[in-house]
Amino acid sequence: MSTNDLLIRTSLKAELSYLYAEHPDAVCIDELSLLHGSCRADITIVDGVMHGYELKSDQDGLGRLPAQVDAYGVFDFATLVVGERLLNKAIEIIPDRWGVCVARVDSGRVVFRHLKLAMANSSPDPLSTVKLLWKNEALALLAESGGKSRAATLTRREWIYFELMAHVEFERLRDAVRRCLKKRRGQRLADMSPLCGG
Repeated sequence: MSTNDLLIRTSLKAELSYLYAEHPDAVCIDELSLLHGSCRADITIVDGVMHGYELKSDQDGLGRLPAQVDAYGVFDFATLVVGERLLNKAIEIIPDRWGVCVARVDSGRVVFRHLKLAMANSSPDPLSTVKLLWKNEALALLAESGGKSRAATLTRREWIYFELMAHVEFERLRDAVRRCLKKRRGQRLADMSPLCGG
């Protein structure tokens, strides 16, 4: 039996809820929009860091993976979860720092085999990071940091983000993004524990 997105997604969430059992504030976000919607991260875990998971089942293709790799530069860690059919070709596309986890179906359930753990992203992209903020979130943070109030009349695609990067130290900016994501739409992993089946 080949893997599909739903099987992998459901099983991965169960595994993650187990792994993050002692992190009560960690949240899981499905289909997080990156770069203003040009790409989506399949599963994002937001805790003290942001970890993006890109899922490629046996039924998927790899045509979009190079662009997705670029967009995932926003994450502190990134992991590819891939079916056996695409494994070898996918490894040739992703950076060395990405983690790799193989998903296969065994007796009707998905079994994961971790080939490589993700390594920390030493140079997360500041612009991609700040673009995770919605306009109202960006404006609030800009106001707190002494940025120019006339940004309120502009769209978020203009210079609001550049003003933020100029006024806010990057580590503080990353912390603010994580807080906004948690508050906005994350499902706490602690609340997903029934998925683990004990």
